[in-house]
Amino acid sequence: MSAVAADIQTAPAAPAQGYWRAVTSRLLRDKLTVACALVILGLILMAVFAPWIAPDDPLKSSIFKRLQPIGAPGFPLGSDELGRDMLSRLIFGARLSLVMGIVPVLCALGIGGLLGITAGFMGGRTNTAIMRTIDVFYAFPSVLLAVAISGALGAGVLNAILSLTIVFIPPIARVAESVTTQVRSLDYVEAARASGAGSFAIIRVHILGNVMGPVFVYATSLLSVCMILAAGLSFLGLGTKPPLPEWGLMLNTLRTAIFQNPWVAALPGLMIFLVSFCFNLMSDGVRAAMDVTR
Repeated sequence: MSAVAADIQTAPAAPAQGYWRAVTSRLLRDKLTVACALVILGLILMAVFAPWIAPDDPLKSSIFKRLQPIGAPGFPLGSDELGRDMLSRLIFGARLSLVMGIVPVLCALGIGGLLGITAGFMGGRTNTAIMRTIDVFYAFPSVLLAVAISGALGAGVLNAILSLTIVFIPPIARVAESVTTQVRSLDYVEAARASGAGSFAIIRVHILGNVMGPVFVYATSLLSVCMILAAGLSFLGLGTKPPLPEWGLMLNTLRTAIFQNPWVAALPGLMIFLVSFCFNLMSDGVRAAMDVTR
């Protein structure tokens, strides 16, 4: 490759470093975003170290201790309809709830980002084939599509993750395609192509660095939606199977006790709200930090 092509490919490196340094600096100055990130990190650590943190076995039941109120002896957050410790079940439930809320978005980010970048960079018939296929999924609301796919595949964590991944691939691919189409027409991409740089080199050096940032920010905004959809699938019996602890499933099993012990029955819903709220605020903070021109 000529020296001119090498210069073109290495030129954006220094500005990119300065850009990400500015983004990191703005993120660290945003106290609300940092606080939400710390809450999410704390919940992830809680889920990882659940066997050492939980005070009791989340599957241990006692019909004589069912629906204990918050603060009852041996039950800091009460007990559920089968006498199982709510605190332990909430801690262990974070594992499946976070996995079902984060993994589908990450998988959709990889698959949808690849499809969108390919469609946007190649253009022509390739773009038409990919994007028209993606448009088919927009004929169905995301909730209905997730329920339909999960219902067809059957209940289970893996099937729920697969259905949610399919739901989030189209919007991510659409964003990736739109941004890639804009970037590929910029002057430095045309110069790299004219200098003899191959398609793979252009995508790796020029496209990915400019496309994945906006796509990643958009994907973070989907985390809260995914958390709610995953909990909804478990609530409907299409996600986690009993007796495994998961916040959406816990809401389902406790709904009959809402008039007897409403505070205990509301705890899984409060956890879902907290995580979704933190993901939303963190996404807003990342989006604002990446807009360094403001």
